Amino acid sequence: MPVFSTNPKRMMPLAGLVAGMAVAVPPLSAADAPTAAELDWRPRAELPAGVQARLPAFCDGGYLAPEGAAGGDELFAGAPDTGQPLRASGLSARYEIDRELYLSGDVRLQQGRFVVTGDEARYDQAAGAVSVSGPLVSRGDGFLLTGERADYDLGSGRFDINTATFLLHGPEMRGSARSLARISENQVEISGGSLTTCAPGRNDWALVASEIVLDRAEGFGTARHVRLEVRDIPVFYWPYASFPIDDRRKSGFLYPAFGTSNAGSGLYLSTPYYLNLAPHYDATLNPQYIHGRGLFNEVEGRYLSRFGESVLQLGYIGNDVEYQDENPGADGERWALDFSTRAQLGGGWAGYGDYSVVSDDDYLSDLNRTLEINQATHLQRRGGFRYRDRSQFFEAYLNGYQTINDRIAAADKPYAQLPEVLYGVTTDFGLLETSLESQYSWFYRDNTGLTGLDRANGQRLRLLPEVAVPLRAQWGFARPSVTLDHTRYQLDDYDPGSSIERTVPVVEWDSGLYFDRQSSLFDIPYNQSLEPRLYYAWADADADQDDIPDFDTALKSFSFDRLFQRNRFSGGDRVGDANQLTVALTSRFNDLLTGAERARVSLGQVYYYDDREVTLDGLGADNRSDSPLAGELVLRPLDTLDIRSSGLWDARTRKTEEGRSQLVFHSADYRYLASIGHTYSRDSFEQSDIGAVFPVTDRVSLIGRWVYDSQLDRTVGTLAGLEYNNCCWSVQLVNQSYLTDDSELDNRILFQVQLKGLGGSSGSSSQISEAIYGFDERERRRFGDRY
Repeated sequence: MPVFSTNPKRMMPLAGLVAGMAVAVPPLSAADAPTAAELDWRPRAELPAGVQARLPAFCDGGYLAPEGAAGGDELFAGAPDTGQPLRASGLSARYEIDRELYLSGDVRLQQGRFVVTGDEARYDQAAGAVSVSGPLVSRGDGFLLTGERADYDLGSGRFDINTATFLLHGPEMRGSARSLARISENQVEISGGSLTTCAPGRNDWALVASEIVLDRAEGFGTARHVRLEVRDIPVFYWPYASFPIDDRRKSGFLYPAFGTSNAGSGLYLSTPYYLNLAPHYDATLNPQYIHGRGLFNEVEGRYLSRFGESVLQLGYIGNDVEYQDENPGADGERWALDFSTRAQLGGGWAGYGDYSVVSDDDYLSDLNRTLEINQATHLQRRGGFRYRDRSQFFEAYLNGYQTINDRIAAADKPYAQLPEVLYGVTTDFGLLETSLESQYSWFYRDNTGLTGLDRANGQRLRLLPEVAVPLRAQWGFARPSVTLDHTRYQLDDYDPGSSIERTVPVVEWDSGLYFDRQSSLFDIPYNQSLEPRLYYAWADADADQDDIPDFDTALKSFSFDRLFQRNRFSGGDRVGDANQLTVALTSRFNDLLTGAERARVSLGQVYYYDDREVTLDGLGADNRSDSPLAGELVLRPLDTLDIRSSGLWDARTRKTEEGRSQLVFHSADYRYLASIGHTYSRDSFEQSDIGAVFPVTDRVSLIGRWVYDSQLDRTVGTLAGLEYNNCCWSVQLVNQSYLTDDSELDNRILFQVQLKGLGGSSGSSSQISEAIYGFDERERRRFGDRY
């Protein structure tokens, strides 16, 4: 067999195109040769067991690269091995000195790691051109390429393949091209190209373009005369499109969103546009048309520095026609702003800020779509700094609110803190542990028209020095402590007195024991613990604290966690009187094979030795000698099943005071989701809800949730929809209803289409994720990595 060697410097660009790619030729004609996708496609039954287990049920098969093929998407080859000679071989050869080398029959060209084989090859020394013919198959790192003929120009470095097909293993994207040309080290041109993520032989969708240019240096590609085809039928056309080909961001239109609602917004259509302004800041413009209201705009800007991230969101409509009709005299101009920032300043210091404001009370329910503002009664504005190390913490901030519910009385609106400063420190002295917690606040709100305590503004200083003896051992713990709870007020606009002081001595003793044993259940070894706990608290607080204003205080709801807190009030304006003992017991079951906690049962009760007399707005006083029994139950019999229940049971009346139960289940692949919940508060509130995602076939799933209020005797929320998945696209159609502030049941239809590898229209997924636990994880896995 003739073997020739030639000058590596003349042949260097050819090797540079496909360095690291191995090329083989199957014994077929070019017309009958399989495509790149067909070469690596395997039906489900032919995939290894491990790959089959990770393959979604709605996929009929997958791509499997030969062993040794690395991951990645190397459309662009690296530099050639210029130190190696170019070797050429074939069954027959003809060489004309200084003119042409012709090889035929099992032709093989190699330079270093670069290998190409074919039926025949010609090297024209005069023209500086190399051509290889035959059905070519070229494999790189995560990339497979086939073609009918390859031509290479040594002078310009251009490399052309005719009638090409390709496969990218990473995104599982296949395509074809009339011709594919590598015109430089960083640029590839594709003429008459198409691409899709559907399995070979079924083009459910494809993007087709007359010309595609991929620029690795810039990190994006451009395409002209682009068509989106569904089952080979064009359904959308773009004269020009650009798209990223790596992790770098690229300006351009995002997928549109659309939907409908019978209240508030009506039919809407949005066409968001992303602006990549710089590596560390960008923006998204989201113009929307809302039927009955007009043109509505939202914009988001993000800024990233070495300290952290800041986000600014704005919403604006210049002339809301429907709002003017509902509110005669209004000008129709409506807007909203939301700003948040987080910064890690180093040395234990951090900064933060949140600010939200809307033009009117109904803006959030009528218009808000993308601004991260919750539909609440008060919008918070807060900004400050904090510091923390192992022994102390410090925080200072300003905090205020915008009340967006006109039914809230002026006396019930929250105070602003201008500012609030917190400091705490802990120090050990042998067996003793000393600590100090302190808080300074200046409270302010508009007191026009208010009288008495409701009119008061002012300053509050609270100091809580503590001395404790913490004792710990493997079998238990004890922590006796003494605290002095001191508060001083300096008030404005309050006639009875501008200065008030309150000092309350507090004694606490917290102790517990730990017992455990090992056993087995269903051949699974486990460890069971038994943890009794006693907690005593005494606080000598004056019963009459009614001359102190209520700046930030509320009565805490009773639960199992509250058993171990001596003050029944939150905030600093009331200190509860206490002389009480808590008795509690917890038992845990831990799986010794996995370390998972499979079950936890807790039960406790408080015994009172004195009546509770301190009140807030008439609430908080009681003369019972014991509390209701408080309990918690957590069961995790399977890694995919979680059952939780908590409640209060009154042994005197033999009635449940409060209760909450929840069951959450998901299959290992998150195809099946189910949740059942019940919340109850005697004589005031009771709701039940059930939600599920249930596949009726491998590709079709039903989505639903139902929320029922027993007190109102009506449905207060529903979600019902259908989802279809196959291996390259999915669609969701959902109808959602929910109770508005006006006690109306609002209905809206949400629709979402997702093309694997290209994203999808927004609409339904976020609402389903909020309604059904585990759906966001299901979405992540649906088109995630499988191999």
